[in-house]
Amino acid sequence: MQIVLISTYDLGRQPFGLASPAAFLRAAGHDVQCVDLTRTKLEDAVVRGAALVAFYLPMHTATRLALPVMDRVRALNPAAHVCAYGLYAPLNAEVLREHGAGTILGPEFEPSLVELAAQLGSSPSRGSAPRGTIGRVKFIQPDRSDLPSLAKYASLQIGGERRIVGYTEATRGCKHRCRHCPIVPVYDGRFRAVPLDVVLADVRAQVAAGAQHITFGDPDFFNGPTHALAIVDALAAEHPGVTYDVTIKVEHLKQQAAALPRLRDTGCAFVTSAVESFDDGVLAKLEKGHTHADFAGVVGHCSAIGLVLSPTFVAFTPWTTLEAYAGMLREIQRLGLVPAVSPIQYAIRLLIPQGSRMLELEDVRGLIERFDATSLTHVWRHPDPRVDGLQRTLEQLVGQRLNAPREEVFAHVWDLAFAAAGLAPPPREPLLSRAAIPYLNEPWYC
Repeated sequence: MQIVLISTYDLGRQPFGLASPAAFLRAAGHDVQCVDLTRTKLEDAVVRGAALVAFYLPMHTATRLALPVMDRVRALNPAAHVCAYGLYAPLNAEVLREHGAGTILGPEFEPSLVELAAQLGSSPSRGSAPRGTIGRVKFIQPDRSDLPSLAKYASLQIGGERRIVGYTEATRGCKHRCRHCPIVPVYDGRFRAVPLDVVLADVRAQVAAGAQHITFGDPDFFNGPTHALAIVDALAAEHPGVTYDVTIKVEHLKQQAAALPRLRDTGCAFVTSAVESFDDGVLAKLEKGHTHADFAGVVGHCSAIGLVLSPTFVAFTPWTTLEAYAGMLREIQRLGLVPAVSPIQYAIRLLIPQGSRMLELEDVRGLIERFDATSLTHVWRHPDPRVDGLQRTLEQLVGQRLNAPREEVFAHVWDLAFAAAGLAPPPREPLLSRAAIPYLNEPWYC
């Protein structure tokens, strides 16, 4: 069967969500073509020749971008079966079906895609209902053979050095239930480990293809710390000099403080951590599992051992005030984090997708106007329109200065925020050079 797998956006990295199912489908005897629309065009002839066209939807932006492409596929090849798969597919099943998706699969999609292809081979009109269950996948090594080279994707910048980046996953899902997280409605506190030998085989293949750095895309690398440390120990032993980055909750960084030097010693370039807010009341509403003091302690520990921390934020929530936002900037400066914060983080606004646990909160429900099928979010307005105005201004600023030095963007954000709050801006402290902090040069986030 002719199958086309499509990725519309995956944070500037070579899509694991194409490479992994491609391996399963090819092993089952299917002719598979992977198309990453961030790097290549979708040719009309490819669509017309396909019996199954499947869209990988790991995040919000990818899902929004997929909708017009689905419409195009339906127009070019009405007989093709359209499938949507990945974390955001079941969350947006109704909208996706309106755009022609006959099958909706969740984030444990590989065996289900093989099953779907077999069904379609016996009866082209058949599909499958949305699958809400999270099964267990017997993982195999991804097949990246027809994807663009790693050199065409986002890279790691360390001063003036550029490193080619590969991407893999050691686990899926998360054992936590943070209220705002899109993983929770699908996994509901569960996670799955990818076997060590499969992870290392994927890393090995990418290093052979030129990767000098590996991003582990797990929602939380320390959901299974023993598994995680075994992987980085093996990576360092087999590929000395290859660096990596991981994402770890503040809560886990605190609990596993004794293990953090092991990350540093095995080549961890930086750790991304979803801080979200410095307001303990907001953190409690989001059920993050840490406090402002916890994070300050983690920052101090990471600084002491030489492990770079890259925090992310949900800067604009229904509870954000202009004064609190200015206070967030002061704290980022006080903790010495300005060079480590990607500018888009200053403009991130809380997204409330379908199925979000944010809808459990009465004060949130009271702010929601409607569900918008284009943005795929519940539209909410802040009680103080000045807060929404500042967010829009900052989003425009960041979008216009994607490649500007982080310190310069921070200075602009600082001035705008204090002006919006009607406060005299305090003097900013001298900042470290951006070159001192490793970062991935993909400017967007979700």
